[in-house]
Amino acid sequence: MNNKIAQQALPKARPYELRDAKLNGLLLRVQPSGVKTWYLEFERGKRIRLGRLSSMGHSEAVEAAKNALGPYWAGTDPRIERQKRKQVSTFGDFIDEHYADWAAAQQKTATATIKRLKVSFRKFLNMPMAAISPLDMERWRAQRMKDGVKTNTVNRDITAIKAALNRAVEWELIAVNPIAKVKKAREDKEVRVRYLDEAEEHRLRSQLKKREQEAREARDRTNQWRRDRKMEPLPSLHAVPFTDHLMPMVLLSINTGMRRGELFDLKWSHVNFDRRIVTVSAQTAKSRKTRHIPLNAEAFETLKAWRSQCDLGNSRVFESEDGARFDNVNSSWKKLLEDAKIADFRWHDMRHHFASRLAMGAVDLNTIRELLGHSDYGMTLRYAHLAPEHRREAVEVLDKPRPHLKIVATS
Repeated sequence: MNNKIAQQALPKARPYELRDAKLNGLLLRVQPSGVKTWYLEFERGKRIRLGRLSSMGHSEAVEAAKNALGPYWAGTDPRIERQKRKQVSTFGDFIDEHYADWAAAQQKTATATIKRLKVSFRKFLNMPMAAISPLDMERWRAQRMKDGVKTNTVNRDITAIKAALNRAVEWELIAVNPIAKVKKAREDKEVRVRYLDEAEEHRLRSQLKKREQEAREARDRTNQWRRDRKMEPLPSLHAVPFTDHLMPMVLLSINTGMRRGELFDLKWSHVNFDRRIVTVSAQTAKSRKTRHIPLNAEAFETLKAWRSQCDLGNSRVFESEDGARFDNVNSSWKKLLEDAKIADFRWHDMRHHFASRLAMGAVDLNTIRELLGHSDYGMTLRYAHLAPEHRREAVEVLDKPRPHLKIVATS
């Protein structure tokens, strides 16, 4: 192996390893995320991490491996020697040298998690992990609350750092989690359920149509300007069902309840037009479980029309202009809501709108849970109050005659 081979190693769906032909035990592990890390396997099943390819070339990895083999040849487990040195490792070193690689391979939200740890706990990055105390955490919490950070955000931060330090304990880098007894703050458990009323949905749909018409008229004006100057006109937008991605994205969201990330990751191979089903794969689902969503008429016709104008070589249903995965649609979405005069409505609320319409249509909560991909039933219970008829029918059971019961008169 050499630097060229290491640099050219492409990520695959699963992690894999390249072994050095000259130094036995030296290997490069390539993660699906593209992260490449050098390891030394000094015995079968026993290895130590040397460093990332981004900061350690092949020759440096060979040198580091030989240095690490010194204790082994002297009869000592290299991991023990490294653990002694790592007992005073800072929290920042732990994230960079250990936790980031693990998170990239195991967590869908790895990038966000690492950013959360480094930004929220910036003051702890240069501290030894074992030195972070419950008092430090309480002072940190008090300052965050004073700064106006919401309780649920602070609690998610606490969950993230406790999980990271638990992993350090599991990897024997520290003896115990120093903040294991720190508890999350109490927070209002009332879950926000925002959905569109009929007037708002009408305005949203009307504005989507108006936006499409304005785009076609703008293209017509541009083409007339180009023709007047003997220039080749751009393709007419009257020849395609949609002028861009926004309308089909919105229609699909309110009819399937897919999360925004699931929509961005959706591939044409996940759409079965014959069975009228969309599959959200485990790799892209928040729950890490595959689920199948039947397409109603509007969702089916939207996808069919969108497919007719897409490049047949596209793997994703929605791709940005440069052929990459969408990372946000914030600007176009925000303007759409402003034009439709809809306030306090997020993209994620279209998922609530989908579920709320089902609940008000007397669809049972377990079916709603399956369609949304909730991992536990409690998440779906937020929509229970929208199905009053269901609960009214339940209590009406008490009104059924029960002739075998007799009323006992009292004197």
